[in-house]
Amino acid sequence: MKKSDTRKHNTPIKVYCLPEEKLAIKNNAKSTGLSTTTFLRKVGMGYEVKGIVDLEQVREMSKVNGDLGRLGGLLKLWLSNDPRTDGVDPERLKKLIGMIEDTRGELKGKMSFILDNY
Repeated sequence: MKKSDTRKHNTPIKVYCLPEEKLAIKNNAKSTGLSTTTFLRKVGMGYEVKGIVDLEQVREMSKVNGDLGRLGGLLKLWLSNDPRTDGVDPERLKKLIGMIEDTRGELKGKMSFILDNY
């Protein structure tokens, strides 16, 4: 491989853009986990650039998933006829099931947000 065969030793392409366009390009590159240069090269050559999932959003989904697990455990305890649940009435069970459904909806909403934005 000759020295001129590397990208570093060839002529760059310059693109003039407004400050807000430059910021948008940098943010788009950051969302994919690529450098701005690599991002622009891949997009310019027609490659599909896939984004990476934001770690904070993954943490939020993990918290919701943990809530679902705890609610499921409470439901399992109630259904097992455990003596500790003798005083639980059916209305409370309905409320618990509603909470589980609400939490599932919250998780679905977070996943949809991630898919819509990446």
